[in-house]
Amino acid sequence: MDSNKKHLEDLSEIRLMMERASKFISLSGLSGVMAGVFAIIGAAIAFWYLNVFLPEAQTPFLIKELSLKYDSVIFLLLLAFIIFSLAFISGIFFTTRHSRKKNLPLWDYSSKKVLINLFIPLFPGTLFVLYLIFNEFYLLIIPSSLIFYGLSLINAGHFTYSDIKYLGYIEIFLGLISLVFSHWGLIIWTIGFGAMHIVYGVLMFYKYEK
Repeated sequence: MDSNKKHLEDLSEIRLMMERASKFISLSGLSGVMAGVFAIIGAAIAFWYLNVFLPEAQTPFLIKELSLKYDSVIFLLLLAFIIFSLAFISGIFFTTRHSRKKNLPLWDYSSKKVLINLFIPLFPGTLFVLYLIFNEFYLLIIPSSLIFYGLSLINAGHFTYSDIKYLGYIEIFLGLISLVFSHWGLIIWTIGFGAMHIVYGVLMFYKYEK
């Protein structure tokens, strides 16, 4: 019995070592929660801005037609950059803390593969969204950002927790929904980048960290 137990422990240890070598398992669920919180804050600021400075957008919750001036484009781009930066910084902070708790290296082969595969769809997606912005295809920005982000998560999911792929599928689905119901775009964006990140982060935290 003792011999069998020892073999099982050895197999478990080997399996854990292989998982650590092939997958990035330091990703923290709290980083997803904070990304969602920052996205909701950013969306709230955008709602307020559209309502106060762009009354022709109907209401902040139901955008039927949108024509932005240069200063509005700069403001919204700056807001997006700040929200992304805060989410990125919080992600690094919580993931670093998680990796130290597990005594795992933060920057290794698997983390490099995650970043590379994340940015393969995300980089051209960002360029495409910028093209839409500067050519005034504003109602296509939200569907495009959700779809490309979802593709990025699915691509990165091969090298980290597979759960992230399901978040990617949801983001793509919401992006397609926002193509059909473009007037609800900002609400759908808030659900995708805000609420879904929080739900995903909480589930990840209790599943892998708690």
